[in-house]
Amino acid sequence: MAQTPMNKLREQVLKRGVSSIKRLGRTFRIMDDDRDSGINLEEFQEGLRDYGAELSPEEVKELFTKFDKDGNGTLCFEEFIVAFRGHLNETRLKAVEDAFRKMEKTGDGRITGKDMKGVYNAREHPKYKNGEWTEEQCFMEFLKTFEPDESKRDGVVTLDEFLDYYAGVSADIDNDAHFVLTVRNAWKI
Repeated sequence: MAQTPMNKLREQVLKRGVSSIKRLGRTFRIMDDDRDSGINLEEFQEGLRDYGAELSPEEVKELFTKFDKDGNGTLCFEEFIVAFRGHLNETRLKAVEDAFRKMEKTGDGRITGKDMKGVYNAREHPKYKNGEWTEEQCFMEFLKTFEPDESKRDGVVTLDEFLDYYAGVSADIDNDAHFVLTVRNAWKI
């Protein structure tokens, strides 16, 4: 069975080790020759070639089209990394869902600053300690971690947003047991 261009690229990136996705992110930013925070097909082809990806021009074009979710002919880094990192496998998904359930205290399927109390110690945040922020500001700032798109940020984290965040974390951790341990330790599960 022939390997898809996406699987070929993932395989080549993962062979480079744990920091390879971060390296790919740096490469993506370098690809942006005109510094407009997005890359066109030509920049994408050149960047993948510079990265050392062994893909045909047809495969690169197929990937570009797949990554360009809004069809505007330009990739932003978010489109690229979301498409690249893939989905959580069953083991990882269960760990992330367990963490979400631990944080989500009210039963409404959403994590708010109020839900965070008792799970996240905002009083240890440096800006709380120096009096710059209130405890609530610390919680809201922490929640932004799970809502990277400012235009969609509402201070409430849904399961989908939580899963998206951890899909990104997952892309940098090759071993399921290490990923699960990371999640369990982070949320004291």
